[in-house]
Amino acid sequence: MTSPSAPAELLAAMPFAAGLGIELHEATAERCAGSLAWSPGACTVGGALHGGALMALADSVGAVCAYLNLPEGATGTSTVESKTNFLRAVTAGRVHATARPLHIGGTLLVVQTDLRDDAERLVGQTTQTQIALRR
Repeated sequence: MTSPSAPAELLAAMPFAAGLGIELHEATAERCAGSLAWSPGACTVGGALHGGALMALADSVGAVCAYLNLPEGATGTSTVESKTNFLRAVTAGRVHATARPLHIGGTLLVVQTDLRDDAERLVGQTTQTQIALRR
């Protein structure tokens, strides 16, 4: 499979993520890392970063991790299940996402993404199942 490998190329394949301001800093099969800046336009009540923005960050970085672990013959990936636990509000700075594979199978891939604030406190954790797409 011919695939983009540089973080900028991988992010360019996800226009929604790029439009939200998500940045991808590292992309390997073992670890993917990205971040999202707090902004007033992405907040909910009280100036807290909206849960949907946090989930989009986790889903995007996790999807790159799954993509980089696709089994032979797969052409892409799609999220089939995602669960996020929100642990604290983010009211300033950046949220940093780190995704690692938990299970790489022939059809299903499971990825866990930790979300941390600038003080490295865990603000959320997402576990997602991705399906390997075949044409």
